[in-house]
Amino acid sequence: MGNKYLLLSLCLWALTCSLLPSFSYGLMRIGLKKRTLDLEAIKAARMVREKLRLSRPMMGANDHSVNKPGIEDDIVPLKNYLDAQYYGEIGIGTPPQTFNVIFDTGSSNLWIPSSKCYFSLACYTHHWYKSSKSKTYVKNGTSCKIVYGSGSISGFFSRDSVTVGDVVVKNQDFIEATREGSLSFVLAKFDGILGLGFQEISVENALPVWDNMVLQNLVNEPVFSFWLNGDPNAKSGGELVFGGVDPKHFVGNHTYVPVTTKGYWQIEMGDFYIGGVSTGVCEGGCAAIVDSGTSLLAGPTTVVTEINHAIGAEGVLSVECKEVISQYGELIWDLLVSGVRADDVCSQVGLCTMRDQSKSAGIEMVTEKEQKDLSAKDTALCTSCQMLVIWIQNQLRQESTKDRVFNYVNQLCESLPSPNGESVVDCQSIHILPNITFTIGDKHFTLSPDQYILKTGEGIAEVCLSGFIAFDIPPPRGPLWILGDIFMRVYHTVFDSGNLRLGFAKAA
Repeated sequence: MGNKYLLLSLCLWALTCSLLPSFSYGLMRIGLKKRTLDLEAIKAARMVREKLRLSRPMMGANDHSVNKPGIEDDIVPLKNYLDAQYYGEIGIGTPPQTFNVIFDTGSSNLWIPSSKCYFSLACYTHHWYKSSKSKTYVKNGTSCKIVYGSGSISGFFSRDSVTVGDVVVKNQDFIEATREGSLSFVLAKFDGILGLGFQEISVENALPVWDNMVLQNLVNEPVFSFWLNGDPNAKSGGELVFGGVDPKHFVGNHTYVPVTTKGYWQIEMGDFYIGGVSTGVCEGGCAAIVDSGTSLLAGPTTVVTEINHAIGAEGVLSVECKEVISQYGELIWDLLVSGVRADDVCSQVGLCTMRDQSKSAGIEMVTEKEQKDLSAKDTALCTSCQMLVIWIQNQLRQESTKDRVFNYVNQLCESLPSPNGESVVDCQSIHILPNITFTIGDKHFTLSPDQYILKTGEGIAEVCLSGFIAFDIPPPRGPLWILGDIFMRVYHTVFDSGNLRLGFAKAA
């Protein structure tokens, strides 16, 4: 009989432990989910990146049903947008008003749209914070502004309770945005940003949410860690763990390096290798920022140009330009030679919206089905077509031969820079591309082609993009590298604010 009671007690104990939230063990977990990659969304994200300090993407995906039945109270499911940008739901106020925010190690303030935002379109497409609805709201009123390149937000500070998972951070200062001065914020489907950087780069020196979590003893230790699932087919996108690390998230031991400059999570990086060959660029050391809010790997133009040349990457605009020459060059030539007005050529070909529904003599328009198939690329292909018309027309005036004209415009296509940084790689050549290696703490951290190339689409619509973008940060912060989600997916990353260090280990 005694053994039965003992067995029953053990079963009840095990059941109780299994039902306890993970925060009972000093860790607070935030589940990550991810969305499929999409070329048009990538282009939109590049546009938005230009609005952000240090190229942090400001795009997300709105999902009002984040908390789902069966999920522990201390789990905050996050969405992964473009397989790179991660965001999740937090609550502000009592009772909590919910907002989708990016968890961004590259900034330090928490901001969300205010109900007092009357004159910005972006505010009308997102959730508002209403101070009158919160029992714990405390007025501050200090005005502020955050500049993100050509975009900015402005507003004023307020204080309230902030709920992150099962944790309630009391007396947290945050920004109520009353003006979001960029179209980028209209396009973005997140509401705001929760910065996980240091107080040194916080506007008005406001104490970041993470610092308050530590000061209020809401976590076991001053450490948080990112595990981003590298399996593109997995349902789980990974986890953000506050208060420590989960041994299941990594293999082997972490390599720890000190934070060299408080503000961003900035470290020193050593030599950089392409296919095992030193570039010599960082032999004397390069600054690098580990930024969960950046999707790709950003670095100085000189190095990224070498990388993209080595992997055969071409600017997206160059590829689309060549595509127009290959598929429509002969027709464009014939139309111009036959006397069709230059302004009408691209609509006749079907790459631009028609200005006139009538047909030119003897010229058959593309079918409605073809028009529909082209709609996804309409803007880029139309732009390429219009440029080609101008180039060919200028060459015709010089009475150049057909072969010489097409050779000339092909060269011009190759010279076209991608305005938003994206570069295309031949999907069939990925297996022969070189490995790329970073040196951190005298150890090599290697990315294989499958890890630094992003794929989107299927079949004939498949597109492969280089994970490297050129982005030059001016002094005094730059020049530097930004190690974004591509790097963090391969290497489990520990942010140790107590010891001012970052740790990297092979992700499980």
